[in-house]
Amino acid sequence: MDSASSDEFTPTFYIGQHESDRVRVTPELLRQAQDCNYDMLTTPITTPYFHSRVLTILSSHFEELDSHPNRSLPVPTIPSLSPVDTPLAPGEIISQLLAVVSPWIDLCSPDPVVYNLSRQVLELEVAYAAFCGIGNIILPCPKLHHGKLSGEGVTQYACAVQDVLNVGHYIQMSVSLPMMDNPEQDSDNVIGSLAERARAQYLGLSEDGSYKNSMDELEEDDLGSTFVLPRKKPAKVDFFGTWDAWNVIRTVCKYNNRLFVALSIPPHLPPLSVSSRWHSEPLRLLCITSETFFKNPGGYPAFTHNHQALLTRYMRIRNPPWLLLCDVGPIPGFDDPETLLSPAEGFLTSNEAADPSSPTPAEASELQRKGSKKSNKTINDPTPHLNYLRNLQRRQPPRTMLERFGAGYQDYLQAPLQPLTDNLESYTYEVFEKDPIKYDKYLLAIQRALIDWRDQCKRASGPSGQIVVAVVGAGRGPLVTRALQASESTGIPIEMWAIEKNQNAFVLLQRHNEETWGNRVNLVKSDMRSWKGPLRQAAPYRTGYTGQWPLSCNEEEESSNANTASNGLEPFEPQPPTHGPIDILVSELLGSFADNELSPECLDGILPLLNPTHGISIPSSYTAYLTPIAAPKLHADISARLSNDPEAHNTPYVVMLHAIDYLSTASRPSTSRSTASGKSESVPSPVPNILQAWSFSHGPAEPLPAGSANKHNERHARLTFNLRDRAVCHGLAGYFEAVLYPGVELSTNPINMEEKSPGMMSWFPLFFSLKIPLYIPDASTLTVSIFRATDNRKVWYEWMVESWSTLMGGTGGGEKRRVRLGASEVGSSKNGGCMM
Repeated sequence: MDSASSDEFTPTFYIGQHESDRVRVTPELLRQAQDCNYDMLTTPITTPYFHSRVLTILSSHFEELDSHPNRSLPVPTIPSLSPVDTPLAPGEIISQLLAVVSPWIDLCSPDPVVYNLSRQVLELEVAYAAFCGIGNIILPCPKLHHGKLSGEGVTQYACAVQDVLNVGHYIQMSVSLPMMDNPEQDSDNVIGSLAERARAQYLGLSEDGSYKNSMDELEEDDLGSTFVLPRKKPAKVDFFGTWDAWNVIRTVCKYNNRLFVALSIPPHLPPLSVSSRWHSEPLRLLCITSETFFKNPGGYPAFTHNHQALLTRYMRIRNPPWLLLCDVGPIPGFDDPETLLSPAEGFLTSNEAADPSSPTPAEASELQRKGSKKSNKTINDPTPHLNYLRNLQRRQPPRTMLERFGAGYQDYLQAPLQPLTDNLESYTYEVFEKDPIKYDKYLLAIQRALIDWRDQCKRASGPSGQIVVAVVGAGRGPLVTRALQASESTGIPIEMWAIEKNQNAFVLLQRHNEETWGNRVNLVKSDMRSWKGPLRQAAPYRTGYTGQWPLSCNEEEESSNANTASNGLEPFEPQPPTHGPIDILVSELLGSFADNELSPECLDGILPLLNPTHGISIPSSYTAYLTPIAAPKLHADISARLSNDPEAHNTPYVVMLHAIDYLSTASRPSTSRSTASGKSESVPSPVPNILQAWSFSHGPAEPLPAGSANKHNERHARLTFNLRDRAVCHGLAGYFEAVLYPGVELSTNPINMEEKSPGMMSWFPLFFSLKIPLYIPDASTLTVSIFRATDNRKVWYEWMVESWSTLMGGTGGGEKRRVRLGASEVGSSKNGGCMM
């Protein structure tokens, strides 16, 4: 895809509309919403009549309990739905509706009666929605705070969700969640909420609804001594509180692939670490209210720059979330004919909606506080919030070259190649050859190697003084082409050799040699490890060539005389053919984790052929790197493979990592664009901690010890990562850096990839999965142990993750103690190891 087509790329925003007080969606309402440029609407599953019926059942049961305090009464059963209880019915419009479970239930309630009735409502509504053909359901937000209790009911909420996933076998469910847990905003704002009916004794409250101990609380220790607990301070915002609740829900539901998140976007965004965590989760909906917007100087709703960046990032996910505008006003024209819109109308002009000087959150807050006349003026637009989002859709930045190349590969699991046992298809080679960055780097490395060889007057190995260059594992020949180009651009003659074991690719190499390379390449069909080196025929006459290039003045004269006066040549006894050394060895054997496609083992067999004094290997060295990540989507995909592949969690996968979160990060300032006031501000940007595991280097080979059985290529690393925030580790991301030639490097390491090889797309990272994800609390440490093992037939990896915390005191006194919190199972790719 060329740059022109990339500029034309526009992401698709599916935008829906939700009204909390909506009772019914008719075909006429849906048609008018679509005319206004909405894609879908939400609908309640039950009516206010059903709500009042449930409240009556609850009140009657509580009255009966009060009148018979010593009797144990069963929880009443809610009768099945009747026509007056629901506005839904199967029909043509059902596929364009999102069903909303009644928000007045409380599946986290500590009151068993309230919880039981809430669960009955959930099951009735989901079962009926499934019958009607609804495809997507939005579940109510779990209520995390009940009186003095915090987060106690999340498990029972999760169990209820797990059960209804089995009721609607094809329905996809989204759990409504705010980005962060703010206790002050967790109050009941739904009229008639069952949470308000929970009995005081289950909330840690007195009969009048206040805390039982309004002053400091008295407690007894194990020895019977009484001590005072000071009154708790008001709860603070827990940035990862709602994510923690979601983690419990999806863990209980075993990472069900029909369970998603409906994430509410707040007016003031939390730290980047929070938005990055949600970016890794399965987002189905981004819920946006009128409070998420501020009014720009023209009086129109707009996003801050941070909100725009968040939306752009989330909409680049492989399956981008839908956008749901909540309570931003009714569908225009349905109740008020004067606001009726005809199809395709209602777009803001670019001057109205475009706000090139989007303010920072602080400036947006200041604009709202001042409430200037200009920002509060009436605007003649019945759907300004929708039109702003449509304008943002058209203004999305074009995809980068890497995003275009990786389209469809984001978070897509691929088994690593087996290059020594499998012959690759032409299409596989073609994909790799689309990366111009890598081959430009190889060209530069070969050019520099040739120039240094000449400038340093190194002795060459070619019969006529040429530098011998061999490309091993030549494939379809891209590196051969680069080597010939390097020779031409530097004016330094080379003797070119290409070795390839794939008999099918060898046919193409022969054709290239005839049609493109002018038969300048010596082709050898062989495994590089069994090749004996460039074949040399013994000369029938002695020449003045001593093996050094360029020739000295005396050597040039002697050689010239020998060539022009054949009668002066001194014959000698012919010798049998021999094999000469290689001066510059070029290989393209690197894998996603540097050595995972057996580059060390392949080169072990050919490095003895390298010029023992001045030989150069390109690449000269490479290093593997690791970091722990949260990757719930990958974990769910791998778990789904277990029925057909018991070794799914033991396979290291090649993945274009996208919807992930780096668990160990450091902060560094990154300058953002100018603010509305013309000033530039610097905001902290999280940078992953990616640590070195091991390295390999190649040059003129030293003899291997007898019977080494490839033990010299074994490696082991133990790495420690500090984590600030609680998280779940689903596995490890593997990267590499390679030195092709001094000053020419390749890197997939996110920390320096843009510096060393920007835009390179030949390698995706390697993902080492954990069979059972490991939960880590705040301020913890992860220790990663990884091994590269071999038995002389194949190579495999083994890996393990441990979590640690530091505690004060204990039996040993007041010193700090490091305590192991948990450990993963040992992952091993031995059964599917890379065959040698």
